[in-house]
Amino acid sequence: MDQQLKAVASEADENLQGEQSMEQEFHSIITAIGEDPQREGLVDTPSRAAKALKYLTRGYEQDLDTVINGALFSSDCDSMVVVDHIELYSLCEHHMLPFTGRCHIGYIPNGKVLGLSKLARIVDMYARRLQIQENLTQEIANAIMEVTGAKGVGVVVEASHLCMRMRGVEKQNSEMKTSCMLGSFMKDKDTRAEFLQLIKA
Repeated sequence: MDQQLKAVASEADENLQGEQSMEQEFHSIITAIGEDPQREGLVDTPSRAAKALKYLTRGYEQDLDTVINGALFSSDCDSMVVVDHIELYSLCEHHMLPFTGRCHIGYIPNGKVLGLSKLARIVDMYARRLQIQENLTQEIANAIMEVTGAKGVGVVVEASHLCMRMRGVEKQNSEMKTSCMLGSFMKDKDTRAEFLQLIKA
């Protein structure tokens, strides 16, 4: 018990030190862009920004086993399971600007089904990290395949990127779509077509 308490205390101390370090960096950034960090509206901004960034990247503090938490259940279901329009919020690893969108997931069970909310939690765990959409899509699909041992998994992500809207080419209506098909979703065109039709509908 003492060791557990020490581990918890040590983790809390590391988190506090990390947050304080981020506060100092945000203070420097505010100064570097030509603002006064002592101005009334900015006095507490480094602290707030550090807490916000910690929250937006909390996926680094999570792992697959903890997220699933044993919510894997025996089932005779061998039909496709689809959960679509799972909202996601992430940060582009190139510019640290947000991208937001929807994730559509389908899988064909192989004796096990995953608790419904766990699909959304898997999406959140990987989205709440510095990401590119291509990798995010693959990570979600691989995680579901690993946990369920499914016959096949399909994942489609549609997202809008502020790094493309607010800077650079400044295109306001563009949307990026990525997919990852594993197992029967990759090998069987009818399975893949059924999944794509279901999420389209």
